[in-house]
Amino acid sequence: MHVDTQKMLERMGVLEERYQELTRRMADPDIAQDYEKVTDLAIERSELEETVTIYREYRTVLEEIDGAEVMLEDDDPALREMAQDELETLVERREALQDQLRLLLLPKDPRDERDVIVEIRAGAGGDEAGLFAAELFRLYTRYSELQSGWKTHIISENRTGIGGYKEVIFAVEGKGAYSRLKYESGVHRVQRVPATESSGRIHTSTVTVAVLPEVDEVEININPNDIEMTNYGSSGPGGQHMQKNDTAVRILYKPTGMVVTCESERSLTQNKLRAMSVLRARLYEIERLKQVSELEQARRSQVGMGDRSEKIRTYNFPQNRVTDHRIGMTSYNLSGVMAGDIDMFIEALSLDEQTRRLATAGE
Repeated sequence: MHVDTQKMLERMGVLEERYQELTRRMADPDIAQDYEKVTDLAIERSELEETVTIYREYRTVLEEIDGAEVMLEDDDPALREMAQDELETLVERREALQDQLRLLLLPKDPRDERDVIVEIRAGAGGDEAGLFAAELFRLYTRYSELQSGWKTHIISENRTGIGGYKEVIFAVEGKGAYSRLKYESGVHRVQRVPATESSGRIHTSTVTVAVLPEVDEVEININPNDIEMTNYGSSGPGGQHMQKNDTAVRILYKPTGMVVTCESERSLTQNKLRAMSVLRARLYEIERLKQVSELEQARRSQVGMGDRSEKIRTYNFPQNRVTDHRIGMTSYNLSGVMAGDIDMFIEALSLDEQTRRLATAGE
């Protein structure tokens, strides 16, 4: 048996023992009376359940392979042929289960289950970029509506005069939001004839998307002396009501000069909480990327400068085509993609990431 496979099986054996121990402890009458303890044990057990189930199937397949190999030595040609066919199927299943187990043993990204803050900004292309920014916002809103239990909430917006966005920042709340939307970070390029173009020429514009996981206060310690918070009258929906009370919030983070605003809520307190959430997410991203200079330097590493030559995905309207350049995948269902049907890209990008992680782990 390969050394890496042997190590994997040893780790699996330890996990199965832990799973059995958790099962026994949950059945203990003394522990069963402690609701919080039982809940903690149940959560840990559920996290191990998929791994242990696959591991047990893997062991069963190994036993069946041993049995099929014994049958290959039988005097009956018909039995040998049947054993050979069965063995080929079992070996394929063994390899597939091994890949699953290796993947399950990889360290999970602790951010994957978090809510996210999505920032969409018009890049190169003027008004056309702003219009496409609005379309991407609708795309992600619709995608979120298709997910069970997901909710979206606008934090701040800066509209253009023709229905587009210079910038829109919104929250997406729901299980696994970051694990799905993290692949959307980068430069999105659109190629089409703008509605304002009289000569019918195809223009290329860009929009940048940043997807930041929300973080808790305990993870990012912000010195109150480093922020300057001011209130002002909102110009957003319901602005006339809020104008009288100055419920909108503007936060200046002095060390970098970064500004965060929020005016989407009717309550001053709620706007402060939303704005601080955005600030923490941005600072967390800087720390994660190990860049301690200004926020824009950290953000450029994720979304680029918005230049036409940089791109993760191209939306070509004349050809009804969407191409993800990271994995070379193309869809000719542009209308479906713009309506939120982006699972094919997310699944492929997730598989690509898993494959690369497995290859790295095997080095």
